[in-house]
Amino acid sequence: MLQMPILSRDCFCVIKQVGLVQVGGMLLISSSLWFQPSHAVQPSIVEVPAGPAFVQLPGASEIKARSGQNLITNTLLKTNKPGRMQVLLGKGRHFRMGGDAQLRLGSSNVELLKGSIIGWIQPGTSPSNPFRIKTRLATASIQGTTVFIEYTDEQLRIFSWEGNVSVETESGQRFTLTSGQQLRLDLKDQIDVQEVVQSVSKTGKEALLDRRPQAVGEVGINWEAPKPIAAEEAERRLEMSPLINGFSTPIDTLNVIKSELGLTDPKKNIFNDDSVLDDQDSY
Repeated sequence: MLQMPILSRDCFCVIKQVGLVQVGGMLLISSSLWFQPSHAVQPSIVEVPAGPAFVQLPGASEIKARSGQNLITNTLLKTNKPGRMQVLLGKGRHFRMGGDAQLRLGSSNVELLKGSIIGWIQPGTSPSNPFRIKTRLATASIQGTTVFIEYTDEQLRIFSWEGNVSVETESGQRFTLTSGQQLRLDLKDQIDVQEVVQSVSKTGKEALLDRRPQAVGEVGINWEAPKPIAAEEAERRLEMSPLINGFSTPIDTLNVIKSELGLTDPKKNIFNDDSVLDDQDSY
């Protein structure tokens, strides 16, 4: 049997040990990269300029909303007129809600249950997945743009303050709004479909056996095409909107909005007195 020379055998052991050390080092580096903590920004409340405003974390009781409060997925946020607040979701996604509004936080999106919201992505933010704001009837998606949504018992209104806003209805219809365009659904005009079962009696007269109203969401809705709003209306909204003017700082996309729609600066400090907000029918 051949014997390995002592010098060669020692070299082989050294090489083997060095190889093991290298492999171990690579494993340590890989594991440190794999388990590196995430630097994602946790959602939080940026400002609560006026109440009533409330926060309800999952499984917890409702408490008063306050600036700097951290939030998690499935948190329920609520304001009552003239309350309003601004929230940072992370990845440059911001929104303001106000009036009689209620919404639920997703991981990077929100579900508007009722009320008014303005959402935007901070200019200069690296492109990522769209910021989606969902309602029971439609979902609006933005990517580097600004959208306003009002959802009440009487109407659903989706308005592009600037940029393209993609809208998909629950029935699968798709619309694209450009700057200054609005998609509006008058829920008062949606006639509830009634299922009528008729039978003919022996005398030939029709008898109504069943007359059951259905909820709006259960039947088809005829959506109208997006329409631009008049420049005067856009100017009025910019000046009177509490979601734009009722905070200590303007929204990040205000200059883009003015440029896109050819508008001037809104008046400053017109909402220092919350009594002014009580007269606002829209946010």
